[in-house]
Amino acid sequence: MEEARQEVARTLSSQRAMRAAPLISSVKPQAGKRASFVLCLLFGLLGLCSAGLADGAEEAALSAAGFVEPSRLDKSIVLDIRYATDNNFTGQKVYPAARCYLRAEIAERLLKVQADLLRQGLGLKVFDCYRPFSVQERFWSIMPDERYVLEPVRKNGAIVKSSRHNKGAAVDVTLVDVRGVELPMPTGYDDFSTKAHRDDVSASPEARKNSLLLEKAMAAQGFEPLPTEWWHFDGPGWQEYPPLDLPLPSER
Repeated sequence: MEEARQEVARTLSSQRAMRAAPLISSVKPQAGKRASFVLCLLFGLLGLCSAGLADGAEEAALSAAGFVEPSRLDKSIVLDIRYATDNNFTGQKVYPAARCYLRAEIAERLLKVQADLLRQGLGLKVFDCYRPFSVQERFWSIMPDERYVLEPVRKNGAIVKSSRHNKGAAVDVTLVDVRGVELPMPTGYDDFSTKAHRDDVSASPEARKNSLLLEKAMAAQGFEPLPTEWWHFDGPGWQEYPPLDLPLPSER
């Protein structure tokens, strides 16, 4: 856990340094691949970044933007990134790999949630984290309902309206036991019905108890629950983060 804190601290320190210096000053003719990901970061803020980065440049761009992978910092966190499979509401694989990226400060809070749950013999399973804006556009074309998929909007090429997932400050999670088995919840993941709403009372007492346990654990570290999805939580201050269209990297 101490190594995880140090990794997050290093990322936060690098992020503050980057904010203090103009991005464009990092781009030099001899910079090669480094220049490509710095430019991608710059244009990613505008939603203009190409998905064609290669040779680790996607990872570098996300790291430069202040993102980390929580499951690398705490390997007890279980990943079930549904959009890296066809087991999701689109029926298609839309992510290149099952990897979770979050803003470092949001990831730090998630690690604390995991530590608290482990003391109770439980843990987190993660369904979704940072989502590139271009993927959000694809989702909206499939499910144009703002109760579940926020409408993405560009104007003159710039992102003006986006999902909280595009900011890297939102996470979709559930609870698992010590064997990694999911606890019963009111619905399955991405259930686009009122049964997934937090105020719905149709679920079994056990499922409602587990949902409230998850909500309590996340809220203890400052996460805000989304009313229409029992699995969705926003990190504090999510409104202040810019949306990005930086591509996700492939498997290691």
